[in-house]
Amino acid sequence: MQSITQDHYGDSEDVARLRDKSADTNRSIRQATTIAGVGLLLMSVLSAFGYLVAVKGLVVPGNAARTANKVADHESLFRFGIPSLYLVAALDVVVAWALYRVFKPVSDALSKLAAWLRVAYAGVFVVAISQLVGALSVHTQALRHINSFTNIWDAGLVLFGLYLFVLAYLTFRSEYVPRLLGVLLTIAGFGYVFDSAVRALARGSSSDISAITGIGEFVFALWLVIRGRRITLGTETR
Repeated sequence: MQSITQDHYGDSEDVARLRDKSADTNRSIRQATTIAGVGLLLMSVLSAFGYLVAVKGLVVPGNAARTANKVADHESLFRFGIPSLYLVAALDVVVAWALYRVFKPVSDALSKLAAWLRVAYAGVFVVAISQLVGALSVHTQALRHINSFTNIWDAGLVLFGLYLFVLAYLTFRSEYVPRLLGVLLTIAGFGYVFDSAVRALARGSSSDISAITGIGEFVFALWLVIRGRRITLGTETR
Protein backbone atom coordinates (compact mmCIF):
# COMPACT_ATOMS: atom_id res chain seq x y z
CA MET A 1 0.00 0.00 0.00
CA GLN A 2 2.85 2.35 0.89
CA SER A 3 4.57 1.53 -2.42
CA ILE A 4 1.41 2.37 -4.37
CA THR A 5 1.11 5.69 -2.52
CA GLN A 6 4.74 6.56 -3.21
CA ASP A 7 4.32 5.69 -6.91
CA HIS A 8 1.22 7.85 -7.10
CA TYR A 9 3.03 10.71 -5.37
CA GLY A 10 5.93 10.34 -7.76
CA ASP A 11 3.60 10.40 -10.77
CA SER A 12 1.93 13.55 -9.44
CA GLU A 13 5.32 15.24 -9.10
CA ASP A 14 6.21 14.30 -12.69
CA VAL A 15 2.92 15.69 -13.95
CA ALA A 16 3.46 18.91 -11.98
CA ARG A 17 6.98 19.28 -13.39
CA LEU A 18 5.73 18.74 -16.92
CA ARG A 19 2.95 21.26 -16.36
CA ASP A 20 5.41 23.84 -15.02
CA LYS A 21 7.80 23.21 -17.92
CA SER A 22 4.97 23.60 -20.43
CA ALA A 23 3.86 26.85 -18.78
CA ASP A 24 7.43 28.20 -18.89
CA THR A 25 7.73 27.25 -22.57
CA ASN A 26 4.43 28.91 -23.43
CA ARG A 27 5.45 32.05 -21.54
CA SER A 28 8.81 32.15 -23.34
CA ILE A 29 7.18 31.73 -26.76
CA ARG A 30 4.60 34.43 -26.06
CA GLN A 31 7.30 36.88 -24.99
CA ALA A 32 9.30 36.04 -28.11
CA THR A 33 6.30 36.61 -30.40
CA THR A 34 5.79 40.06 -28.88
CA ILE A 35 9.46 40.96 -29.31
CA ALA A 36 9.48 39.69 -32.90
CA GLY A 37 6.21 41.39 -33.83
CA VAL A 38 7.11 44.77 -32.32
CA GLY A 39 10.57 44.53 -33.89
CA LEU A 40 9.12 43.84 -37.33
CA LEU A 41 6.67 46.74 -37.07
CA LEU A 42 9.45 49.11 -35.95
CA MET A 43 11.56 47.95 -38.87
CA SER A 44 8.71 48.76 -41.27
CA VAL A 45 8.60 52.35 -40.05
CA LEU A 46 12.38 52.82 -39.91
CA SER A 47 13.03 51.28 -43.31
CA ALA A 48 10.23 53.30 -44.91
CA PHE A 49 11.82 56.49 -43.61
CA GLY A 50 15.44 55.46 -44.10
CA TYR A 51 15.09 54.08 -47.61
CA LEU A 52 11.97 55.50 -49.25
CA VAL A 53 12.26 59.02 -47.82
CA ALA A 54 15.89 59.71 -46.90
CA VAL A 55 17.61 57.77 -49.70
CA LYS A 56 15.36 56.87 -52.62
CA GLY A 57 13.38 60.07 -52.17
CA LEU A 58 16.49 62.10 -53.04
CA VAL A 59 17.46 60.09 -56.13
CA VAL A 60 16.88 61.47 -59.62
CA PRO A 61 17.26 58.32 -61.78
CA GLY A 62 19.99 58.66 -64.39
CA ASN A 63 20.93 62.16 -63.29
CA ALA A 64 24.01 62.18 -61.03
CA ALA A 65 24.24 65.99 -60.88
CA ARG A 66 20.65 66.54 -59.70
CA THR A 67 20.93 63.66 -57.23
CA ALA A 68 24.13 65.19 -55.81
CA ASN A 69 22.39 68.55 -55.45
CA LYS A 70 19.39 67.03 -53.69
CA VAL A 71 21.61 65.11 -51.27
CA ALA A 72 23.57 68.30 -50.55
CA ASP A 73 20.38 70.32 -50.06
CA HIS A 74 18.85 67.69 -47.77
CA GLU A 75 22.01 66.44 -46.08
CA SER A 76 20.43 66.34 -42.61
CA LEU A 77 17.63 64.11 -43.90
CA PHE A 78 20.15 61.83 -45.60
CA ARG A 79 22.24 61.68 -42.41
CA PHE A 80 19.21 60.63 -40.35
CA GLY A 81 18.35 57.98 -42.91
CA ILE A 82 21.65 56.13 -42.53
CA PRO A 83 21.42 55.39 -38.76
CA SER A 84 17.75 54.48 -39.30
CA LEU A 85 18.86 51.76 -41.71
CA TYR A 86 21.62 50.60 -39.34
CA LEU A 87 18.97 50.27 -36.65
CA VAL A 88 16.89 48.15 -39.02
CA ALA A 89 19.89 45.81 -39.44
CA ALA A 90 20.27 45.57 -35.65
CA LEU A 91 16.57 44.76 -35.29
CA ASP A 92 17.01 42.03 -37.91
CA VAL A 93 19.29 40.24 -35.45
CA VAL A 94 16.83 40.73 -32.57
CA VAL A 95 13.94 39.41 -34.67
CA ALA A 96 16.05 36.45 -35.85
CA TRP A 97 16.68 35.48 -32.21
CA ALA A 98 13.04 36.00 -31.20
CA LEU A 99 11.62 33.93 -34.06
CA TYR A 100 14.14 31.20 -33.30
CA ARG A 101 12.58 31.02 -29.83
CA VAL A 102 9.08 30.98 -31.34
CA PHE A 103 9.73 28.08 -33.72
CA LYS A 104 12.29 26.12 -31.70
CA PRO A 105 9.61 23.63 -30.49
CA VAL A 106 8.80 22.87 -34.15
CA SER A 107 12.39 22.17 -35.23
CA ASP A 108 15.47 23.39 -33.44
CA ALA A 109 17.72 22.79 -36.48
CA LEU A 110 15.48 24.57 -38.99
CA SER A 111 14.83 27.44 -36.58
CA LYS A 112 18.59 27.92 -36.21
CA LEU A 113 18.99 27.81 -40.00
CA ALA A 114 16.32 30.50 -40.40
CA ALA A 115 17.94 32.65 -37.72
CA TRP A 116 21.41 32.41 -39.28
CA LEU A 117 20.04 33.22 -42.73
CA ARG A 118 18.48 36.39 -41.35
CA VAL A 119 21.67 37.31 -39.49
CA ALA A 120 23.70 36.73 -42.67
CA TYR A 121 21.29 38.97 -44.57
CA ALA A 122 21.67 41.64 -41.87
CA GLY A 123 25.45 41.46 -42.37
CA VAL A 124 25.09 42.06 -46.11
CA PHE A 125 22.67 44.90 -45.39
CA VAL A 126 25.24 46.58 -43.12
CA VAL A 127 27.83 46.37 -45.90
CA ALA A 128 25.30 47.93 -48.27
CA ILE A 129 24.49 50.78 -45.86
CA SER A 130 28.19 51.58 -45.51
CA GLN A 131 28.15 52.59 -49.17
CA LEU A 132 25.83 55.47 -48.30
CA VAL A 133 28.39 57.01 -45.97
CA GLY A 134 30.57 57.77 -49.01
CA ALA A 135 27.78 59.87 -50.49
CA LEU A 136 28.13 62.29 -47.58
CA SER A 137 31.85 62.86 -48.05
CA VAL A 138 31.69 63.28 -51.83
CA HIS A 139 28.29 64.64 -52.86
CA THR A 140 29.17 64.52 -56.56
CA GLN A 141 29.44 60.72 -56.28
CA ALA A 142 26.15 60.37 -54.38
CA LEU A 143 24.29 58.51 -57.13
CA ARG A 144 27.14 56.03 -57.58
CA HIS A 145 27.23 55.26 -53.86
CA ILE A 146 23.45 54.94 -53.69
CA ASN A 147 23.49 52.57 -56.68
CA SER A 148 26.19 50.48 -54.95
CA PHE A 149 24.02 50.36 -51.83
CA THR A 150 21.06 49.17 -53.89
CA ASN A 151 23.05 46.52 -55.78
CA ILE A 152 24.54 45.01 -52.62
CA TRP A 153 21.16 45.09 -50.88
CA ASP A 154 19.54 43.36 -53.87
CA ALA A 155 22.09 40.55 -53.59
CA GLY A 156 21.36 40.23 -49.88
CA LEU A 157 17.63 39.97 -50.53
CA VAL A 158 18.22 36.54 -52.08
CA LEU A 159 19.31 35.39 -48.61
CA PHE A 160 16.25 37.07 -47.13
CA GLY A 161 14.00 35.27 -49.60
CA LEU A 162 15.54 31.91 -48.62
CA TYR A 163 15.04 32.83 -44.98
CA LEU A 164 11.34 33.45 -45.62
CA PHE A 165 11.03 30.05 -47.32
CA VAL A 166 12.45 28.30 -44.23
CA LEU A 167 10.25 30.38 -41.94
CA ALA A 168 7.21 29.54 -44.06
CA TYR A 169 8.04 25.82 -43.84
CA LEU A 170 8.24 26.12 -40.06
CA THR A 171 4.77 27.69 -39.97
CA PHE A 172 3.41 24.80 -42.08
CA ARG A 173 4.84 22.30 -39.59
CA SER A 174 3.68 24.27 -36.58
CA GLU A 175 0.47 23.55 -34.73
CA TYR A 176 0.17 27.03 -33.27
CA VAL A 177 0.74 29.36 -36.25
CA PRO A 178 -1.92 29.60 -39.02
CA ARG A 179 -0.83 27.99 -42.29
CA LEU A 180 -2.18 30.99 -44.18
CA LEU A 181 0.77 32.93 -42.77
CA GLY A 182 3.06 30.32 -44.25
CA VAL A 183 1.48 30.88 -47.65
CA LEU A 184 1.93 34.66 -47.33
CA LEU A 185 5.56 34.28 -46.24
CA THR A 186 6.26 31.96 -49.18
CA ILE A 187 4.81 34.50 -51.60
CA ALA A 188 6.88 37.26 -49.96
CA GLY A 189 10.02 35.13 -50.33
CA PHE A 190 9.36 34.56 -54.04
CA GLY A 191 8.86 38.30 -54.46
CA TYR A 192 12.30 39.15 -53.07
CA VAL A 193 14.09 36.41 -55.03
CA PHE A 194 12.27 37.37 -58.23
CA ASP A 195 13.11 41.07 -57.90
CA SER A 196 16.77 40.34 -57.16
CA ALA A 197 17.04 37.94 -60.11
CA VAL A 198 15.39 40.34 -62.55
CA ARG A 199 17.57 43.27 -61.46
CA ALA A 200 20.71 41.14 -61.76
CA LEU A 201 19.80 39.87 -65.24
CA ALA A 202 18.41 43.14 -66.56
CA ARG A 203 20.46 46.04 -65.27
CA GLY A 204 18.33 49.13 -64.79
CA SER A 205 15.20 47.07 -64.22
CA SER A 206 12.80 48.55 -61.70
CA SER A 207 11.08 45.27 -60.81
CA ASP A 208 9.53 45.75 -57.38
CA ILE A 209 6.80 43.14 -56.91
CA SER A 210 8.13 42.59 -53.39
CA ALA A 211 6.48 45.91 -52.48
CA ILE A 212 3.20 44.01 -52.91
CA THR A 213 4.16 40.47 -51.88
CA GLY A 214 5.95 41.84 -48.81
CA ILE A 215 2.55 42.71 -47.32
CA GLY A 216 2.57 39.14 -46.03
CA GLU A 217 5.41 40.06 -43.65
CA PHE A 218 3.35 42.92 -42.26
CA VAL A 219 0.37 40.60 -41.70
CA PHE A 220 2.71 38.14 -39.97
CA ALA A 221 4.02 40.92 -37.70
CA LEU A 222 0.47 41.95 -36.76
CA TRP A 223 -0.43 38.34 -35.96
CA LEU A 224 2.63 38.00 -33.73
CA VAL A 225 1.67 41.10 -31.74
CA ILE A 226 -2.09 40.51 -31.56
CA ARG A 227 -2.48 36.72 -31.48
CA GLY A 228 0.96 35.47 -30.50
CA ARG A 229 0.35 36.16 -26.81
CA ARG A 230 -2.36 33.48 -26.88
CA ILE A 231 -0.15 30.67 -28.11
CA THR A 232 -0.49 27.46 -26.13
CA LEU A 233 2.01 24.75 -26.92
CA GLY A 234 0.69 21.24 -27.14
CA THR A 235 2.82 18.12 -27.36
CA GLU A 236 4.52 19.31 -30.54
CA THR A 237 8.31 18.81 -30.52
CA ARG A 238 10.10 17.78 -33.71
